[in-house]
Amino acid sequence: MDNLMRKLLCLIAAIACAATPSLLAQTKTIAKNPYIGAIALDANTGKVLFEDKADIPGYPASTLKLMTLLVIQEKIDAGELKLTDLVRVSVKASKTGGSQVWLDPREKIRVEDLLYALMIKSANDAAVALAEHIAGSAEAFVALMNAKAAKLGMDNTRFASVHGLPPSAGQKHDVTTARDMGILCRELCKHPAAFAYTSTPARQFRALVDATGENAPVYVPNAKPVDMTTHNPFLKPATKIEGCDGFKTGWTVVAGYSIATTCKRANRRVIVVVLGSDTLAARDTKARELLEQAFANLAQAAP
Repeated sequence: MDNLMRKLLCLIAAIACAATPSLLAQTKTIAKNPYIGAIALDANTGKVLFEDKADIPGYPASTLKLMTLLVIQEKIDAGELKLTDLVRVSVKASKTGGSQVWLDPREKIRVEDLLYALMIKSANDAAVALAEHIAGSAEAFVALMNAKAAKLGMDNTRFASVHGLPPSAGQKHDVTTARDMGILCRELCKHPAAFAYTSTPARQFRALVDATGENAPVYVPNAKPVDMTTHNPFLKPATKIEGCDGFKTGWTVVAGYSIATTCKRANRRVIVVVLGSDTLAARDTKARELLEQAFANLAQAAP
């Protein structure tokens, strides 16, 4: 019996040792000080105004929702989707974790309202609901995201989700670079309607307004509105940057803190991406510094 017990304990120890590296890989941060990579672009010309380790891969976290938005905005612009279309919430969408607006399977929500939730609240349940409505499944929508990334030349980007949450067992991480995110942001700038969502600092979701007709939303009985506030520090009154009207922040324990942001002053627009900072303060400080320096460089170069 003692011999059998020793063998059993050895087997358990061996399994634990084999599992530990995989577990660590799921939980250990890859963020760096001050970042994994960063880039600043002139949005009008695409000229790189600053870059540092811009091709080093990292995890985008919720900044990848900008690709979710781009795919959807293109369909709206093409007339394939309307802002007033109603999205039926699935059980899967309602069970998506992380940041959310607590969608319920009994609800039908307008595309427009879900887009505001996607950008302001960074709602993962909204991302899944929109993806399922447009492509039939989140997986099919991810294929659209990757196809668009390939078309744009985002050669070091691979999307595995529509929201950027850490992967579940058996799933892969979303991977991108600062340069690729800069390409995505510049493409999004070509769709001015998208700024309605990325520039709004606060909005109420599931506003209980009187609405009737074919495109009236359907809420959960006795549902309460959700007050949404942006995660983008440069849109907030206390830390606002002149001309900022986008885009998106992202964070997970493994990915670190990231931001893809843009400002427009006069006829000049600058895009800055900071990917994988180890602290929130480092991310925001570097992004602000790069934005201001980029505008200073453009002013010096002006005839």
